[in-house]
Amino acid sequence: MTDNRGANLSRLVLKTAGRAKEKILQNLGKSDKTTDEIFEEHLINFNTQQVNATRLHKDINNYLRCIRAMQTANKNLMDTLSDIYEKEWVGQDMLYVQAQNNEMLWADLAHKLTDQVVTPLNTYQAQFPEMRKKIDKRGRKLIDYDAERHTVQQMQNNPNRNEAKYIRAKEQMENAKRTYEVLNSELHDELPALYDSRILFLVTNMQTLFAAEEVFHSETSKVYSELEAVVDKLAKEVQKGTLPRKPINRPLPITNNSAPVIQTSSMNSPPKATNGGTHKYRGNSPAKDYEVVGTDRVGGTDRFNGERDDNDRHFEENGNRLARGQYEIPSGATTDNLPPGVLYRVKAAYKYQAEDVDELNFEVGEIIQVVEYDDPEEQEEGWCMGVKESTGQKGLFPANFTRPI
Repeated sequence: MTDNRGANLSRLVLKTAGRAKEKILQNLGKSDKTTDEIFEEHLINFNTQQVNATRLHKDINNYLRCIRAMQTANKNLMDTLSDIYEKEWVGQDMLYVQAQNNEMLWADLAHKLTDQVVTPLNTYQAQFPEMRKKIDKRGRKLIDYDAERHTVQQMQNNPNRNEAKYIRAKEQMENAKRTYEVLNSELHDELPALYDSRILFLVTNMQTLFAAEEVFHSETSKVYSELEAVVDKLAKEVQKGTLPRKPINRPLPITNNSAPVIQTSSMNSPPKATNGGTHKYRGNSPAKDYEVVGTDRVGGTDRFNGERDDNDRHFEENGNRLARGQYEIPSGATTDNLPPGVLYRVKAAYKYQAEDVDELNFEVGEIIQVVEYDDPEEQEEGWCMGVKESTGQKGLFPANFTRPI
């Protein structure tokens, strides 16, 4: 066994050396070379086809990696939007459904590209390495045939040749020729067929790719149209002011027995006013040292001199409020010499920043005229309707941020 391996190795080395010598002689022009122009044209086409297939395979795989990256990025974005889109907002359920649909469309596109585009491309490209091996083998057999042919030519031109060696050389040349011609004939059939297959493959592969993209973009456009409609509805709710909000109670007004809680060492810090919910009447107000102004006063007379004042007459003449109920005037507030429609006046003890569109902003020291609510049912504990004397702006404000004057 060892002797056979050594003999085979020795023959392989001699054959390789002989091929190298023959190739050098051909390159130097000292020996002729068998040429096949048709095969050379097939070889050029094969090389071009292989380069293009390799390039397409690389770019398609890169494109698929980008699709998967976009799939992940899109899922993360939709998850974030679903999380920050509050449950009370219009279309929250639709947003979640469309986010799921979008994720499925991305997954379906990635699956189609992998299964119907990349897999056939891998099969198509796998033909080239095997064909390349066959072309290289044909080249080696051609060199062997040329070497045997040159040996026979040299012996044929030698008058003192050994006839036995000459006959054996001719047999070896014929064997080398047959081997070469078999491979050459097969390649003459296979290379053109492989080159022509590029058209059908490209058409089929690209049709699948473009069809998958068309379906994906068509369906995703519908999803994004639905998502746009959800956001448009939310925008309209905001513009109309009908967007539902979580109910948050307003702070209670100041009474004689209680004062706003100030949780700081600074006496200038304002109390807390909570903005939330719609301004609706919440029932009876807490007990306060209020004086009552309204038609329930006997004869409508003033509490100080028993005479009806101009302000009282205005209430009775220009509104139905007094017919429905009474207004509470805090202790320390005067109702003398007030403009028509003004219940009493207050002075801002703290700065207040409005937290809703129907509230007033004011600085410390600003004077506010307290007026009646446009709709008594909107009246809310601890909040007053007022008009800033400095600007004429009308709106709600927390009573515990002011002091009656």
